[in-house]
Amino acid sequence: MTEHIVYKDIKRILFVCMGNICRSPTAEAVFRDKATQNKLTVSLDSAGTIGSHAREKPDHRAQKAGNSRGYKFDNIRARKVTVEDFADFDIILAMDEQNLRDLKKLAPAGYHDKIHLFLQYAENFEDMEVPDPYYGGARGFKYVLDLVEDASDGLIKKMKAKS
Repeated sequence: MTEHIVYKDIKRILFVCMGNICRSPTAEAVFRDKATQNKLTVSLDSAGTIGSHAREKPDHRAQKAGNSRGYKFDNIRARKVTVEDFADFDIILAMDEQNLRDLKKLAPAGYHDKIHLFLQYAENFEDMEVPDPYYGGARGFKYVLDLVEDASDGLIKKMKAKS
């Protein structure tokens, strides 16, 4: 599934959900903080499979939940995934199976191996999808953070491994 990935060579990561206002900006903010703590130099961005929220800031509830744990959402604005993203990023991490399918439909031939479910890196949760908290309450946004923190830690561990 991911054996071909050379984790130490990952320098550009794109996180993707549907609207790019809840899950993927949360992943971007969390991973940015954790990468900095782990002294990893990596370029991060997030995008959505739809463009209806383009240029909007992340959902205020996502920001509130993230800010409560010390994450910053500065300069994050929603945008739609572009065909160029598949060439520009080393790995593209989908928040759920539908995002994964949508990305694979959009990806030019030869780029499918870059697209993965983000939660495959989680070590403490069995979930494979980050649920969309948009229509729920604060608990959903906190759970998204729990999942994203765990997957971020797992991916960073792989990126820092010697082999």
